Amino acid sequence: MPIRRSHRLLSLIAVASLLAIATAVAPAAAAGTGKLTTAQRATLLGYARDTWAGFVAMTDEHTGLPADSLRSDGVRSVQTSTTNIGAYLWSTVVAERLGIIGHAETVERVAQTIGTLETMERHTASGQYYNWYDQTNGAKLTVWPENGDTMVPILSSVDNGWLAAALQVVSNTVPEVSARAGAIYQSMNFGFYYRPDVNRIAFHVAPDTGASPCCYDTIVSESRIASYIGIAKGELPAKEYFGAWRTFPAFADSCDWDWQETRPIGVNRTYLGVNVFEGAYPYEDFRVVPGWGGSMFEALMPSLFVPEEKWGPESWKVNHPLTVAAQIHHGMVEAEYGYWGFSPADIPEGGYREYGVDALGMNPEGYSSNAERTYVNRGFEGCRPAVADPPPSAYTNGVVTPHAAFLALPWATDLAMANLAAIKSDFSSYDRWGFRDSVNVDSGVVSNFYLSLDQGIVMGAIGNALADDMLRDAFATKAVQKVLQPIISMETFGAGPRSAADAYLRP
Repeated sequence: MPIRRSHRLLSLIAVASLLAIATAVAPAAAAGTGKLTTAQRATLLGYARDTWAGFVAMTDEHTGLPADSLRSDGVRSVQTSTTNIGAYLWSTVVAERLGIIGHAETVERVAQTIGTLETMERHTASGQYYNWYDQTNGAKLTVWPENGDTMVPILSSVDNGWLAAALQVVSNTVPEVSARAGAIYQSMNFGFYYRPDVNRIAFHVAPDTGASPCCYDTIVSESRIASYIGIAKGELPAKEYFGAWRTFPAFADSCDWDWQETRPIGVNRTYLGVNVFEGAYPYEDFRVVPGWGGSMFEALMPSLFVPEEKWGPESWKVNHPLTVAAQIHHGMVEAEYGYWGFSPADIPEGGYREYGVDALGMNPEGYSSNAERTYVNRGFEGCRPAVADPPPSAYTNGVVTPHAAFLALPWATDLAMANLAAIKSDFSSYDRWGFRDSVNVDSGVVSNFYLSLDQGIVMGAIGNALADDMLRDAFATKAVQKVLQPIISMETFGAGPRSAADAYLRP
């Protein structure tokens, strides 16, 4: 039986020694593959081979559409989503680049999927795809396959964003289908989601009912990918990038926003005529720009495709390593799990939910890292008193997901590799199709599923690590860079100091 605190002493000693180091953070992504040892490269390639085998197992032989999930016995879900399809497409490109498959197989697989996409029903006016389809025939779903419940088809901005990102990658890497992939990409109008009154994009639109809940309003969110694409294509105004909160505001003599996680620290700055509160939350000895829930996915997935830390030297280059440092600190010190990596995932015992580090989320009851939803209350100075943080013993049934550790590879290579090795060796969490989706580090219960989105994150992270940021190069072309880099580079986040993260990230 796994011992939950088995790495406790090692964790405390390691973190204590790391705190003594105060050199500048240098993301591995900025240094190509130089930080990976030969052994690490071999390990990552092995992970990629097995993860790709899982994609082959979850993909329909006739449509080229991957299932949303694959059970460990090989049973596929009926449903797939636009995000899942995108994950399969970019993973196919990665598999070829890493030598797992040949070019002919890449062309065959990608062409089959593109052919199905060309026939699938989508919203005529916007060119956007619906969120859920039957993977066996590409039909739009109106009934949820697992329970028969009626569902209203929606057009999701972020899910279409991931599909569009994959189409951009395919268009720039697979010449045989470049024109077809590019045509679909160009036909998808992301300006459709824009709400000029708030300068943000809607979560989704339901054409049948007219529902259009508004809006993605945090910058540390996976929705950045939809914004990046819309701005790069000229379908969203450049100022949309500054429409989302960095944190909710805090006024010196007001408790109007005291319901948020804690009182942010920051100043107001103006970009492209938009007044932005550059807030950040204090966390340990640094300040970090939070997401809504505090998950790794929200913070880092867009950076698989956009070199944010290179284009944003005073924003993402500062915040990304701090986010990773906070995730490591939570798992190894605050909760003493002995493992880390918190992001939405399959519940090991069954189901699905969000996981994260509560203190890194603006939602006061954000994404917790454990089954019992242990939260912190850091207070809101002058309005709401803080409550003492829970002791490590309060964090029972912690859940880690491997894809979150893979996302951390550019900023904490050695620690991410060690964490993944521990998850693999200490639990029955790895087999013929790579890592299972999640692990309860207390009980040792391991998810019985592989999720195509999370496996796509794994493939994307490995591809970038082993092949010199290949997905970034394929997505962020010179034309994209010309539009996006000037926008991203003008901002200074309230996060910092930069050196603080290094205490956690340097072994």
